[in-house]
Amino acid sequence: MKKPALIPLIVLAFTLVFSIQANAQKFTKLDKSPLDIAYYKTDRNAPPMIKVIYSRPQLNGRDMSTLAPTGKVWRTGANEATEIKFYKDTKFGGKEVKAGTYSLYTIPGETEWTIILSKDTDVWGAYGYSESNDVLRTTAPVSQGEPIEAFSIAFNDNAMHLAWGTTRVAIPVSQ
Repeated sequence: MKKPALIPLIVLAFTLVFSIQANAQKFTKLDKSPLDIAYYKTDRNAPPMIKVIYSRPQLNGRDMSTLAPTGKVWRTGANEATEIKFYKDTKFGGKEVKAGTYSLYTIPGETEWTIILSKDTDVWGAYGYSESNDVLRTTAPVSQGEPIEAFSIAFNDNAMHLAWGTTRVAIPVSQ
């Protein structure tokens, strides 16, 4: 008499196991333009003054000008627009910027880049970019360096450095 009660229990156990597996989370593969963060600090133990969150596109044999076209607004990375957070009021590119979080856009040029801080945040790419939401615009000269495959942002020498391919752009930063 106990055997018939065992069959529904086994069926229930199999149903639970397979329904849990059917609803398991599916994770995406590694992004081709991985996310990265760059901090600006006066020293290793100091609190951050600036934080930049951006995705790092790779050249993969492509020309930089096809990925970041000259004369056009670029999201300064890949995927979502690059986000830059200023923890204190700061001079950025020689201009005052209030503490806060902004999107960082650039307009690549042959001899200089236009650097843009926009109040629009949490946006994908530069598709919805509107100049009317600019908080700051400044320019920075272009220089050349050793080739870098992945777009990179770093801080040192009181500047934020952008590097990709052989192109280098340095934006002065000070308190």
